[in-house]
Amino acid sequence: MELGVFTIGDVTTDPTTGTTPSEHEKVKNTLAIAKKAEEIGLDVFATGEHHNPPFAAPADPPVLLAYIAAQTERIKLSTATTLITTNDPVRLAQDYAYLQHLSDGRTDLMMGRGNTGPVYPWFGKDIRAGIALAIENYNLLYRLWREKDLDWEGNYRTPLNGFTVAPFPLDDVAPFVWHGSIRSPEIAEQAAYYGDGFFHNNIFWPASHTARMVKLYRQRYEYYGHGRADQAFVGLGGQVFMAKNSQDAVNTFRPYFDNAPVYGHGPSLEDFTAQTPLTVGSPQQVIERYLGMREWAGDYQRLLFLIDHAGLPLKTVLEQMDILGEEVVPVLRKEMDAARPTDVPDAPTHEWLKERRENGEAPVPGGAPTSRAFRDRQDRAEREAAKKAAEEKAAAEKATKGEED
Repeated sequence: MELGVFTIGDVTTDPTTGTTPSEHEKVKNTLAIAKKAEEIGLDVFATGEHHNPPFAAPADPPVLLAYIAAQTERIKLSTATTLITTNDPVRLAQDYAYLQHLSDGRTDLMMGRGNTGPVYPWFGKDIRAGIALAIENYNLLYRLWREKDLDWEGNYRTPLNGFTVAPFPLDDVAPFVWHGSIRSPEIAEQAAYYGDGFFHNNIFWPASHTARMVKLYRQRYEYYGHGRADQAFVGLGGQVFMAKNSQDAVNTFRPYFDNAPVYGHGPSLEDFTAQTPLTVGSPQQVIERYLGMREWAGDYQRLLFLIDHAGLPLKTVLEQMDILGEEVVPVLRKEMDAARPTDVPDAPTHEWLKERRENGEAPVPGGAPTSRAFRDRQDRAEREAAKKAAEEKAAAEKATKGEED
């Protein structure tokens, strides 16, 4: 189970002090959060991608992530959004392969279409072609990381003739990709087709909606032959604010919630926490809420908390991270790992992907993994499950017979 934090880099006025951080302060605060994430034992730090105010998130995330990689040793560095629609896939392939080398494989990506309409024309794109751009651009990126001397032609960029990405991905293994979507079933389908991960950033959505999207992805993942539905790679978003006393958490967070640009002046804090994953209360309440997501999402491999939003000052953010690291993450990790069946994989690492490729198990788009060893393990797991079911049935019949006698 991977647990981590992500930032969207919003520059928001603190409603309790009237203080607005400068863009420079926000950038430096992001570095402090990333280093704190490793210090407290989190697995992932992720950053959004933005090209407009009021955000100070990087327009080019590899710049930030490479800087963080040089100052950390263990934590995985991810994007909370890489705009697959408005970025050139060739540039993405080169930049993130370079980051992968710099970080010794501690790199993955979460692809998204973006929800800021003006960004599309800024980069010469049409938002009405958002889905088509996401599909075509990712297909090219996927191939660039796996094929050399590539010939390619599409609808949204100039053709390529004999092109090879330099540097090529580390160990000839592409970074793992999560496809992020809130409401587009086409993106869940795309993630399933390639055997990639599906991240539903459900921080503004009810469980019923997220459950439908996750179910669709799982069903299609199995349909395309990458494994059973419960073996698919699922990630979820989270929002929390904690204090030892739950009412203290509510009282402290309420002014931030009520005035936040993203959800202020709308539903009440109580209504929003009832309908979405936002949990404001004690660490135990957070633990119970996020463990309970297994009931409708299944065994999921990645959970990222939005940590620095709504104008929260850096001091408060770091205090919240201390609570996460000391009281919440160890319990969530232990309980989630213990509950997950042994044949449901962990979140992918570079070494796992490398081993999988060397064993001939790497998934192919829209088809089953190629190795016989993978299929043998699947068959063995199915035989063991059938044997266990037969033993349980025999034991039940024996018990019933004993009662009758």
